[in-house]
Amino acid sequence: MNINYNIRLEQELRDKAFAVIESFGLSPAQAIRLFLKQTAETNSIPLSFDYQPQASKKLLKAIDEMQQGEFTEYPSVDALLDVLHEKN
Repeated sequence: MNINYNIRLEQELRDKAFAVIESFGLSPAQAIRLFLKQTAETNSIPLSFDYQPQASKKLLKAIDEMQQGEFTEYPSVDALLDVLHEKN
């Protein structure tokens, strides 16, 4: 017996998510079925929380560079601000 569900999504979320799903050769219905099947079989949510948004990647890269000694030291905040204003 099949049951139908209706869900409401913001258009932007739908468009972005469906494009990714379809890039894997799946329909949205197939992707949702796979998600639910994996949830039922593993008794857990099949999601990875390892994703890091771009800002976090940049921050981690900057921290790594600092740890490697790749940074510029300024004598004061004003000196740093002067350099930043010169770049703009």
